[in-house]
Amino acid sequence: MKDEMDEMEDMEKMRKIGEKGKRSKLRVNEKLLEIKPSGIRKFFDLIIGRDDVISLGVGEPDFPTPWRIREEMIYSLERGITSYTSNYGLEELREEICRYYTKFGVESQPSNVVVTSGVSEGFDLAIRSIVSPGDFVLIPDPCYVSYEPLSTLAGGRVISIPTSPSFRLNYEMIMEHSKGIDSKVLILNYPANPTGVSYSKKELEEIADAVIERDMIVVSDEIYAELSYKFPHKSIASLEGMQDRTIILNGFSKSFAMTGMRIGYVMAPDDIIDAILKIHQYSMLCAPTTAQIGAIEALRNGEDELEMMRAEYLRRRNFFVRKLRNYLEIRKPEGAFYAFPSIVETGLTSEEFAEKLLLEKNVAVVPGNAFGESGEGFVRCAYAVSMDRLREAVERIIEFVESLK
Repeated sequence: MKDEMDEMEDMEKMRKIGEKGKRSKLRVNEKLLEIKPSGIRKFFDLIIGRDDVISLGVGEPDFPTPWRIREEMIYSLERGITSYTSNYGLEELREEICRYYTKFGVESQPSNVVVTSGVSEGFDLAIRSIVSPGDFVLIPDPCYVSYEPLSTLAGGRVISIPTSPSFRLNYEMIMEHSKGIDSKVLILNYPANPTGVSYSKKELEEIADAVIERDMIVVSDEIYAELSYKFPHKSIASLEGMQDRTIILNGFSKSFAMTGMRIGYVMAPDDIIDAILKIHQYSMLCAPTTAQIGAIEALRNGEDELEMMRAEYLRRRNFFVRKLRNYLEIRKPEGAFYAFPSIVETGLTSEEFAEKLLLEKNVAVVPGNAFGESGEGFVRCAYAVSMDRLREAVERIIEFVESLK
């Protein structure tokens, strides 16, 4: 009997220890505790439902998806085309993507393309397919908000490359920050969010030289390729020796105003595209069929609307920079639809400036530090709003800056 009692006491002790251990366990991935919420979404959430606020915050075209694209998608629904596609995506679309990318100097095959649910999924797939725990990932700073968190979640060790004040990545920066480490990946985005910086062929060749010397893979986010103003976009994959070490990301959200359609694509060498497809087929299966059909129409017949939108963004850029440069230091963006003015002379931090501007003038911008430490002292302004709204926003910003003197 005593032995039974002792055994029961031991079991009770073990049960209590087990319960205590369970309570101490984290219910979420501990890596997520290190990741901050998106600074863009923070300010977006503050203005939801407020018609009195002019938002220069979220990077989304103010144009509706062109009618001919919408019409093709509607017609496909009327015909009942609502089933899954291949994990790769519609072959017809992948053929059009390959044809389309020849304008940026790249020759590829449909088998090297996977259609994704936006470039966001494409980036996640690319990083998870090539980064093993402990691999070094080089990321220019400032950069789009998802690059560092997703690289960290994949087990990568992020090395930030400060690029302020020019915000231009170059050979020397890459070589310096990859010195003494076995760097594996360089993330490149151009035209860039949030700075609007882009790269000429000569500049890309210098970046490519560093990549080849360090034997790295480039993840090239080219979602703003069509919104290049200073010179035509050229893919880094088109340079000698680069196609086999480049993963191209692109999509339809920005150029064709199809943000809600969630449609993008990845173009990569054989071994990497196989790995990307493996993750994609287990996590997403395929991109939305209706959106894929719309994307085919966009590539075949969307050039006129694209040119119209690009011309309008250029007009807005010129206006915004011209009006604001007498009050804030601002570089003329070479692409995308973002301006990144310095607010250092106001004496405010990026977050203070954005919060005060929102509270006092009902204009929303994104603090530059949401994009990395090198973004501190700047704010991102998306000029993807109508000219009437943009004019009013500029006047309010000028009034605000003047009030700080």
